[in-house]
Amino acid sequence: MKTQKGFYDPITVDLRTNNFDSAAVKLEIAKEKGKYGHKDRMVYFTDAGLAYHYAGEYDTSNARLHEADAAAEELFTKSISRAVTSVLLNDNVLEYAGEDYEILYGNLISALNYLMMREYEDAFVEIRRANLKLEQLEAKYSNAGLLLRQGLAKDTSIGGVDYEIKPVRMYNDAFARYLSMHMYAADGKWDDARIDLEYLQQAFRDQPYIYNFDVPDVRYVSDEGSILSVVALAGLAPVKEELSLRIRTDKQLNLVQIMYADKDEEVPGYTHIPMNVSEDYYFKFAIPELQDRVSMIDRVNVYVDGERLGQLQLLEDVGAVARETFRAKSSMIYIRTVLRAVAKGLIAHKQKQKADTGGLGGWLKKAAIDVVTDVSENPDLRCARLLPGRILVGDFVVEPGTYDLRVEFVGADGRRVASQSFPGYTVTQNGPNLIEAVSLQ
Repeated sequence: MKTQKGFYDPITVDLRTNNFDSAAVKLEIAKEKGKYGHKDRMVYFTDAGLAYHYAGEYDTSNARLHEADAAAEELFTKSISRAVTSVLLNDNVLEYAGEDYEILYGNLISALNYLMMREYEDAFVEIRRANLKLEQLEAKYSNAGLLLRQGLAKDTSIGGVDYEIKPVRMYNDAFARYLSMHMYAADGKWDDARIDLEYLQQAFRDQPYIYNFDVPDVRYVSDEGSILSVVALAGLAPVKEELSLRIRTDKQLNLVQIMYADKDEEVPGYTHIPMNVSEDYYFKFAIPELQDRVSMIDRVNVYVDGERLGQLQLLEDVGAVARETFRAKSSMIYIRTVLRAVAKGLIAHKQKQKADTGGLGGWLKKAAIDVVTDVSENPDLRCARLLPGRILVGDFVVEPGTYDLRVEFVGADGRRVASQSFPGYTVTQNGPNLIEAVSLQ
């Protein structure tokens, strides 16, 4: 009935201090202790896949991420169908099918795993899967919205709700294009590499609500030498937290008023939903919202043989991708939660009227009804909590040869936050010459 998330605290400490092996061990211990139930298997597989990726156990990471991908495929339609069978179901009791950004980055991290193992064809497969899923998002949520409207019409006595799902506005991912661009170039497919570069640039032009920063200066070829590509994963992505709201019903106006309350219990905003209701009442409820996690990292520098080669540039704000792809799902969660809260409120109101026998006994019965209603109404805060927050890249021209490379993560105060070394790295003529550095602080 309520999302378990406290067990992530020591895992997060390990992540932020680059103790990735320890994080993976603690995550598996949490699984053994039942912190991830069968209904939470998609979250577990994604979290575990990310932990093992950071720890450099690429085969194990891919095994988990493939399980996550299969679970997401299996569970999405199933979860929507179950959700519409009863408005009174708490979302926490349903099987978690994953968010679209979790599925997207599961494929892209899997592609990175294959790149690190130099299994390029398999890496291409993962990138194609990611691109195909983005292309199918609009149809996916159109069908889900239709199912939800049909289910609500059949299974609730609360009528008159005009439900429209928010559109999906992401269909092109810059990081996916960046990876495939370099893979095409390494294979000598220059025209395909050029097309991917154009798609990458188009992602920034056509999706400014996601890519609201300058296009990084990326390249896949140079007449002056080989391309050394550096990818850095920095910070941690947003997670779901509880957003408290209030509901006031008006049976004369057939109206439900939702008031957004901030942490100081003020009421800065309102929205209204026309709905047939039989009672007037006022109470709290909650929905999930994505909240950012603060990162200490301001910039990332690359050094070759002790000399500064350059600074990485932001390619992808994972938080922005998460918020945009969560829009359609959150609109479905919102309408279901409002309807569930209203339905439970009506049931509780009638039960309290019957229980109001006067005296202490009547008061205790009514208090018990309130407690049961509150306990059964918790937002579903399940999400993959190990995703990186930002993806930065740099493409540098160097002569083929062997170098000692170092990637430094630097804070806003100029102090080094973390450093990762790659001694004796060989840059080849054709590549791909790609290294990945990680600091989740």
